[in-house]
This record gives sequence, C-alpha cells and structure tokens, in this order.
Amino acid sequence: MARPQGARRTGGTRATENAARRQRDRANAKRPWTQDTGVPLSNGRWPQWVTAVQWESQVSRWQKVGRRAGLLGAAAGVIAGGAAIGLAVERYAVGRSFRRADTARDEPFGRLRGEPMYVIADDGVDLYVELNGPADADLTVVFVHGYALNQDAWHYQRRDLTDLGRLVFFDQRGHGRSMRGRPERSTIDQLGEDLYRVIDAVAGDGSPVVLVGHSMGGMTVLALADLYPELFGDRIVGAALLATSPGRLAEVTLGAPAYTGRILHKLAPGLFGALVKQAELVDRSRKAGSDLSYVLTKRLAFASDVPPSLVRFAADLLASTPIDVVADFFPAFDAHDKMSALPVLQRVETLVMVGASDLLTPEEHSGDIVRAVPGAELVIIPDCGHLIICEYPDVVNHHLRELASRARRLAGLPQEESA
Repeated sequence: MARPQGARRTGGTRATENAARRQRDRANAKRPWTQDTGVPLSNGRWPQWVTAVQWESQVSRWQKVGRRAGLLGAAAGVIAGGAAIGLAVERYAVGRSFRRADTARDEPFGRLRGEPMYVIADDGVDLYVELNGPADADLTVVFVHGYALNQDAWHYQRRDLTDLGRLVFFDQRGHGRSMRGRPERSTIDQLGEDLYRVIDAVAGDGSPVVLVGHSMGGMTVLALADLYPELFGDRIVGAALLATSPGRLAEVTLGAPAYTGRILHKLAPGLFGALVKQAELVDRSRKAGSDLSYVLTKRLAFASDVPPSLVRFAADLLASTPIDVVADFFPAFDAHDKMSALPVLQRVETLVMVGASDLLTPEEHSGDIVRAVPGAELVIIPDCGHLIICEYPDVVNHHLRELASRARRLAGLPQEESA
C-alpha cells in the first residue's frame, strides 16, 4: 500500500528494533550499577533501562513516601495482627461460654417498658421518654444512658428500683427511639441542653431530682452542671456519675500501649468516614450479629465472666445505634472537658462509681472527679469493666439506694423504707 505524500514512517522492521535494543543494552552495560540502594528484582539485576543515579533518586522518593504513609500502615498492621491472634483465642472462648449454663437466659432484656412520652429539644428534636413508678412520688430519678446505647441499658435499675420514686428513662438524640438531630448538634453540650428539657418536662413542678448518668450520660450531667449550675442544690439534690469522665479522653488507649492508643485515635476519624459511606450495609451487618461483635463487646464492656445472653444483649444495643450517629458523636469525646464544672457538684450528694478494669473511662478519670468534689463517694468495683450497670447491678443499685436516701435528707424529704 502506497504511503500518502508527505507522511512520515513511524515504525521500523523487527530487525531494526532489535538492533536498537542491543545498542541500548551495550551502552547500559558500561554504566556504574549499584545494588546497595534498595531491593533488587527477583533475578538479582536492576532494570537495564534505569541508570544508578535515576534508580537511587526513585528509591529516595519511595522511602520518603514510605516514611510518611508507612508509619500508620505498619502500626495498623501490627495492631491487626495482634487483634487477629486475640480474636482467634477469644472466639474459642466464645464457643466455650455458649456451652456453659446461662444464668440470664430468661431475663427479659429490652422488654421492660414504662409510660411513654416525648420531650421536644431546643432544636425541635423529639426525645423519647418512659416513666416508671408512682406519678405522685416526691422524688424523681432521671437515668441518662451512654454512647451508642439506649434507655434499655438500665434494665436492672428499671427492674429493681421502682420504689425509689418516679423513674425517668430517655433515649439520647439519635439513639433508641429518639430523633436524630443535625450532625453539628452531636455534642456533649447539646446533650446537656436536652437533659435540661427532660427535667423541665418530667419535674416541672419543682420536685427534687436525682440524676444518674453512665458513660456519655455522666458527661451529659456534667454538661448540665456547666450550663445550668443554678439547678444544683436547688431542684437537683443528687448526682451519680457511673463509669464516666470529666475530660482527657484523647489519652484513653483502650488497654493498648500509649503509642498504639494515639494511633488508634488518629485512625478512627478516617475509619468512621469509610464506614459511613457504606452505612446501610454496615448497619445491616452489625444487626446480623457475629462472633466479632460478641468478642469486642465482651472485651470492652465487661471484665468478669458474665452470662452470654447479657453480652449478646449489650452487643445488640450497640448494633441498634446507626453507624452515622456513632460517627457523628465520636469527635465530641476528644473535645469533652468539664473539669471546671465539677465544683458545682459540691452542692449535691454525689456518687462516683467505676470498674477497676474499665478500658473506656479508666478509674483515674473518676479520681479526677472526686478530687474536685470533696465529700463525693467513690466506689471502685474489682474485676468490673465499663458497662458497670449491667455487670454488677446489685452493687450499683445498692449504692444508688444509699444516694437516694442522702438526697432525700438534703431535700428535706421523709426517709422511706426501701427494698
């Protein structure tokens, strides 16, 4: 076929191409190769089309990138490797735990209910509330649950403490049956505002109130003290802060070495971001349940050998909270700092309880509270994890009864016989 006039030939014969390649190879063979600047190819030779200087420059660039990105990657790999070994051991233990007697098998977890009502928050979010106990009780006890849980976490308190007075349980915004607010409202201060609205709705007649907060719920109580200190010693006569913290949560390592804990904090926002992009799939998988969710719940929520059905109940509570709500609230913990609000609690009867093996809010954080609140009662439960209200309910309920008795005395109410 004739070539069009003016067109150039861009190819060559196979012989010409081979000759050109041999010429390049002879030239490269005379260059000073070195093999001390990286890892050679599988055949032990460097690529013949790269000079030593070019190769060293490329390796240097790769090393810089590696130093920047590899730090987190390598650490994540170590963590993942250790977690995989731990998971295998724990899954073996899970199988054994399911084969033993389950003393809580017949417990009606999640089925105890109260009189329902809704309270509207200052931004229009509907907060779901349930009331138990006599409507004309002279003392109101408000229970505030923790992060990624809901009011059903207070199962044993709802079951056993109805004689204390009017018991109030509510779902924090985005949790349980409560509406979800705008993401920017997912802060501890907003939870304090929500609690104020709940108190005003259920104890608007001015009856004395005792607040009981677990984990994020305890932080909510501290936010209320920061926002409305005038309530404490007036309408509020008692506060129980269970497995909670006034701040410094960015230092919590979940039981890992400090350096690893810092890496986990750095990785968490990116991890949540990735999960939220697949929120529907993630939530569906979480609700389906798995050995992994069981193992993680048992590891982070409990320290003693609790019944398998209790672990599954706690895992189901956690899985019921949408992953995007979990992600929205997570940054609030690093920002949480209510140390300056602690002296307000000196005006009321204060109980502080924590598990000695709590990985999420270690006992040092409870120590920070009692040092700032002289006269506060500190109870540390041995062999107890973070979900203190379910792991040792009899111990918790006993101290809540004593707190209610002291609060009644402070409010000038008659002492009542309790079970």
